[in-house]
Amino acid sequence: MLAMNGRVTMLGISRWAGTGGSYRTILRFFHTVIPWATLFWLFFRKHLFRKNEVYLLVGDEVVISKSGRKTYGLDKFFSSLYSQPILGLSFFTLSLVSVEQRHSFPIQIEQVIKSDIEKSRPSARKGIKPQEKRRRGRPKGSKNKNKTKVILTSELLRIQKMINSLFKLNGDFIPLTYLVLDGHFGNNNALQMVRQVNLHIISKLRHDSALYFPG
Repeated sequence: MLAMNGRVTMLGISRWAGTGGSYRTILRFFHTVIPWATLFWLFFRKHLFRKNEVYLLVGDEVVISKSGRKTYGLDKFFSSLYSQPILGLSFFTLSLVSVEQRHSFPIQIEQVIKSDIEKSRPSARKGIKPQEKRRRGRPKGSKNKNKTKVILTSELLRIQKMINSLFKLNGDFIPLTYLVLDGHFGNNNALQMVRQVNLHIISKLRHDSALYFPG
């Protein structure tokens, strides 16, 4: 599979596999239920882990194009390579990154299945009049709000569930302090989700973020 080029299909894998790798064998392999998260973790712990190194927990989403109509989870996802939403599949990955080696070791990979709310959310607000541009500063009469009380989106709940599942595998084996996410998660909701699992977030804020020193 690692040496194949072009589209990777079960028929193509069987042709590359040689003796003992018939199409039926490949089909049975993909029908086998394998606890991949446990397998990845045990492989990392046995062969890749180094005691004196610092590890960061890193999360990222990968989108691949996919044609057809019957593939499970097929939907439109934003691809940074194409700079637009494309028809394909999306996978969210949690990896342990060694600071010293600068290597990433994937531990958990889950396919992203959009919820009904995410599917019904319009990508472009057509027919909605743009709101008037608000003036700088705090609106008159506004009151302080508790920023720690937020409603997590289905996307953040999905990631939080993966992190908790990883913690069950890890236990106290590796001390994890930071979760690294891309600029899509540079907001308060993602921050609160990360703090709920006792981690600190490393991300990129928007270019127009307003930061203040605590008074």
